[in-house]
Amino acid sequence: MIDIFSLTANKIVEKLKEGEISSVEVCEQYIERIKKFEKDVNAWAHFDKKELLEKASEADNYRKSGKPLGALHGLPVAVKDIIGTLDMPTECGTIIRKKMTGSQEAEVVNLLKIAGAIIMGKTETTELAYFHPGKTTNPHDYSRTPGGSSSGSAAAVAAHMAPLSLGSQTNGSVIRPASYCGVVGFKPSFGLISRSGVLRQSEKLDHIGVFGKSVEDIALLTKTLIKKDAHDTSTIHYSADEMLNVCKKGPLFEPKFIFYKTKSWKKIDKESQKSFEFFIKTFEKNIEVFDTPSYFDDIPKYHKIIHETDMANNFEIYYKKSKKKLSKEIISAIERGLKYSAKEYAAAIDFMKRSYESYKEVFEDYHAVISPATTGVADKGLKSTGSPEFCTIWTYMGAPSISLPLLTGPNNLPLGIQLAGEKFDDLRFLGIANWLEKSCKKYAK
Repeated sequence: MIDIFSLTANKIVEKLKEGEISSVEVCEQYIERIKKFEKDVNAWAHFDKKELLEKASEADNYRKSGKPLGALHGLPVAVKDIIGTLDMPTECGTIIRKKMTGSQEAEVVNLLKIAGAIIMGKTETTELAYFHPGKTTNPHDYSRTPGGSSSGSAAAVAAHMAPLSLGSQTNGSVIRPASYCGVVGFKPSFGLISRSGVLRQSEKLDHIGVFGKSVEDIALLTKTLIKKDAHDTSTIHYSADEMLNVCKKGPLFEPKFIFYKTKSWKKIDKESQKSFEFFIKTFEKNIEVFDTPSYFDDIPKYHKIIHETDMANNFEIYYKKSKKKLSKEIISAIERGLKYSAKEYAAAIDFMKRSYESYKEVFEDYHAVISPATTGVADKGLKSTGSPEFCTIWTYMGAPSISLPLLTGPNNLPLGIQLAGEKFDDLRFLGIANWLEKSCKKYAK
């Protein structure tokens, strides 16, 4: 039998299409992997092997019918447990929603099913996708955090318990766990992927993100999720049909990057700093190191105002009816959110637009911005999910960002390089990320 764990998602899809392997065989291998590692990683909030095999058998039978197949036909995909599913619980990491399903099927789940993907199960999230950790551990060291809030989605891919997964990011919830777990994590431009049917933290900041083993796998998954949705008025019309092809081709000529250390650089441990400095030196003809723009300094403050005000509004029902069942982290954030004035909120929204106008000037001369994805390798202990501070800027501005597992830090743990691009330039951006990923592999040989 083909060893699927040595294959990319693109290769698995190719072999499914050619009949070299069946969906049932693919899912059986993942079931065995989950049986072996889930007791230590705890990536799953809901997983039913019988249910999965039934769906896989249906996919195989449909393929034999000769009818047209979607781009992901028969491929299992894991979904974060804040994303609504009618046939599985959507508990959002809180006991308040124990055994509850979503009130509607999320649009991204519908799109996955249209593409022929099999929803494997639901992955663990922090409480209401905020900071209070769930039960998931880091596959590289079970005593360390996997990051959050998309903890299970990153850990499942890192532990080879799923080929692809969906997560979400309101601050650093895709990029951080991707860096800590050593996988590729991508947050597309704000407005490309619908949040309809997904737990809402912040209308202005919530993004759906994806995890995979390679940039090309990310492109394969992302292109199926991009669609204008009348139920999410932030979404736009955007042609993503050629995303995978553009990604594979890469840039027409070698890209140029800006590296911003940002003021958080001093928080990175010395060994991780050396890894980044070696990376910059390796690509010195492609990278220019610049001082961080001064307007970046105000972004964390404004992001926090929007984030916590929106949380206070969206989580009001939990706060009023079930406050005793909420963590201190959530309660504190909601109570701070209740105190901001309308003037403060309006200023934070206004600065979002003005800061992006300054930021986009970078792309007149450069292809992408590079920065650390995190303050270092995954933190020891499971009581915190780490700091999202290297992600806040790009989330606030709605720019595409990706974490690439290109470096190692202390204890030989993964360390992500973060790329950020121009808003709505996601096709070319993934091509540039693919170029960097492959270039690093060449240097490693």
